[in-house]
Amino acid sequence: MEEDILIQISNRIKERRREKNITVQELAIRANVSKGLISQIENSRTIPSLIVLIDIVKSLEIDLNEFFKDIRAKTDHLPVLVKRKTEYEHFEKEHALGFHYQRIFTQSITQSTVDIVILELEPNATRPLVETDAFEYKYILQGEVEYQFNDDKITLHQGDSMLFDGRIPHTPKNLGKVTAIMLVIYFFEEKK
Repeated sequence: MEEDILIQISNRIKERRREKNITVQELAIRANVSKGLISQIENSRTIPSLIVLIDIVKSLEIDLNEFFKDIRAKTDHLPVLVKRKTEYEHFEKEHALGFHYQRIFTQSITQSTVDIVILELEPNATRPLVETDAFEYKYILQGEVEYQFNDDKITLHQGDSMLFDGRIPHTPKNLGKVTAIMLVIYFFEEKK
């Protein structure tokens, strides 16, 4: 099992357990394993057997398909991932009343630099296709934007978001008559 997949599974178990307000001990009892094993799995220190992993997921009362959705190994070029605001996953944190969290994307990126930008795109703004040596996350704050990737086009509306490998040639186009505004986060991986 690749390390990034292990981390994704470990994080998902920990997050789901916390969302359901279940202690490590309670989950261990439900899954019929030791508390120490749950702790090691959640901290990415051990790889559970398939049977144990299935028992843990079932003990969290989560559909297996839902649990493993979006868990994937790193590839040379990730596909463009689009999430509509209706697809964002609601979750809660312990001891946080009145806080409403929605998970949009989770991507494991180690040894990276993060650059956070607001991009205002005028109605007639143009540029050629470009490549960025970073993963790019876009969240549409205002307006309607069409992203072109080589021959593919994806339209994003206010509240939609997208994550993609910036090495794929791309450019945005404002489809509206007013300035479109988006939050842009660049994840630059450090070269080894």
